[in-house]
Amino acid sequence: MAQEITDYSPGARVRVFQQIPRAASGSLQTSVEGVIVEYGQAKTGSWFAHTKDGRVWLDRLTLKKDDGEMVVCNLDQYSRVELVESAPAGD
Repeated sequence: MAQEITDYSPGARVRVFQQIPRAASGSLQTSVEGVIVEYGQAKTGSWFAHTKDGRVWLDRLTLKKDDGEMVVCNLDQYSRVELVESAPAGD
């Protein structure tokens, strides 16, 4: 089993699992795997949040997939990030 992490250091290869809980049909789950490019908090465009500056701050993890695609994951209480062992060179 992969090791769940909380230190999102650039260069680490991870798999992010995210789910959307649904009452009637169970939860929907998806995952994406890639190398961490950046981790940080950013404001949303939400105008109804009623917080400082009227915005909600989200944890955002930017990954680069093997095909070069960049993916930004908004992390929440339903997100799980696991460290993935790197594939050996030459595979």
